[in-house]
Amino acid sequence: MRILWVDNMQIRQYGNLKMGPGRKLVAGAIRNNWRLAEFSDRDVTRYLAPFGIRSIGAKMANKKLITTAKNFKPDLLFIGHCDYIRNWALEEIRRILPKIRMAHFNIDPIWMDWHVRQIQERLPVTDAIFVTSGGPKLRDFCTGRNVVAYMPNPADPAFEVADNSQTTEFKHDLLFCGKEIPGDFRNAFLRDVERELAGRLRFGLFGMFGHPPVWGADYERVLTESKMSINLNREEDWPLYSSDRIAHLMGSGILTFQSAKGNFQKFFSDREIVFYDGVGDLVEKLLYYHAHDEERRAIAAAGRAKYHRMFSGERTLRFMVETLTGQPYSEPYEWADEVYR
Repeated sequence: MRILWVDNMQIRQYGNLKMGPGRKLVAGAIRNNWRLAEFSDRDVTRYLAPFGIRSIGAKMANKKLITTAKNFKPDLLFIGHCDYIRNWALEEIRRILPKIRMAHFNIDPIWMDWHVRQIQERLPVTDAIFVTSGGPKLRDFCTGRNVVAYMPNPADPAFEVADNSQTTEFKHDLLFCGKEIPGDFRNAFLRDVERELAGRLRFGLFGMFGHPPVWGADYERVLTESKMSINLNREEDWPLYSSDRIAHLMGSGILTFQSAKGNFQKFFSDREIVFYDGVGDLVEKLLYYHAHDEERRAIAAAGRAKYHRMFSGERTLRFMVETLTGQPYSEPYEWADEVYR
């Protein structure tokens, strides 16, 4: 199997890397022993842009992508959030390699118009769409000739290396990393949590309320320093949606608190994650598990083991490849009922 992976590979971040799903799926391809070529659209565009003129760099990057496909001759092409890559380049690749299968994967929330437009742009040129949201809304992206499916946020043992379930000393009793956005319900929610826990738990809050965000190795360090965390998303009642934060938290053995609204009970029990309903319930459970550390460690350990087993980059990408190519599934994926045609 030969795969051409088109995504932001973060070369120009110079080591200040995000733990995004794309890199974990690349690791999954390697773990599956598949031949892989990577094309970083943003980095190539900027590298080729004369005098920083992005429009020229983008046109040249599209041509280089075609050249890459000609040289590498992939069986499959996966394209992520690549705003510089135009459909005419993908159409030319298909003309050159008529047997190729192409898929777009999108890890952003599909209740936002911009992300919906990103997906819609790829519908005419791809054979499959994968998104980190579930539910019948995915049928809106079915064209009659493609397949649309849910994909989990993957974990990888080379990324989520920590296991905080085996640790008892922490800098932060509770962690939340996010971005303060005007009108976001999380602002008031976190303020209420912060007020209720003041003087009782050490709350590591990053990227909100004047607290600076953390990235790269600093973010990974903060994860290792944290006992519990809230996986709080901008919309909590969208089926199976989470940012990739959930992989960072559960995959690192951090006891994770998840809203009961998003249907993650499909995958996890209360022996692997803590579901809550509202601020009061969340605060009560946070204080309980802070005081009952053996229970905290047991749930975090079970959640970490299950997340790595069920949602590994290797297994997630194998599902995506089998869905894209129409192969019979090699195993019973827990989310296989979230595939629409």
